[in-house]
Amino acid sequence: MLLEVCANSYASALAAQQGGAKRVELCDNLAEGGTTPSYAQIKLCIENLSIETWPIIRPRGGDFLYDDIEFELIKEDIRLCRSLGCHGVVTGILKANGDIDKERIHILKTIAEPMPIAFHRAFDMSNNLSKSLEDLIELGIVRILSSGAKPTAIAGANKLAQLVKQADKRIEIMPGAGINTNNIKKLIETTGAPCYHASAKDVVRSKMMFKNQQAKMGNIEDEYAYELTSPVKVEQLVTKINKYSKNI
Repeated sequence: MLLEVCANSYASALAAQQGGAKRVELCDNLAEGGTTPSYAQIKLCIENLSIETWPIIRPRGGDFLYDDIEFELIKEDIRLCRSLGCHGVVTGILKANGDIDKERIHILKTIAEPMPIAFHRAFDMSNNLSKSLEDLIELGIVRILSSGAKPTAIAGANKLAQLVKQADKRIEIMPGAGINTNNIKKLIETTGAPCYHASAKDVVRSKMMFKNQQAKMGNIEDEYAYELTSPVKVEQLVTKINKYSKNI
């Protein structure tokens, strides 16, 4: 069993590697569930990490129903990732009725080849998880990130166990959302999934001596702080995954 870290920057990806993660899902804007990272972030990860880098390809926050312009952005970002030598990409597209958009995913898979594609938590927003699972297997998707359609993976643990059983090693089911050292044992015992997904992040406080408390750049409460993956938290999770997986 392995740990994938949702890394919100090149610095977080380095921390994930230092802590013993085997793969990073590279993204930006974790507060919106993750959006496509910059060219520089992707390039530096590919050049300097020894673990796998899988950028998320998501042009904006919100839902997973994309117009033609957004779909062109997704296609171009996948071409870019392929040219940079990414180990894979993570994306997801739904139709308005909540079905997996099989036609568009097939197009993206063709563009990405031979680079594999994983499907992110758009899966949890689909209208029928069992059917969506079979659709993604048919499309040749290699992995699904899921919380079992619940706010957290621990809340959706029983559904995740059902998905793992249904997948029957035809595709990886990777639990994610709110995973930490306090619940990883129960998740492993309940789901028996082959890999787990966590951000393992800490809040980094600003070192600015002057802080303008009157102006606001956005709607985040503390704009002088940011989140960064903690190598210590990653290492603690990896240690527990290794320990508890021996009993599966």
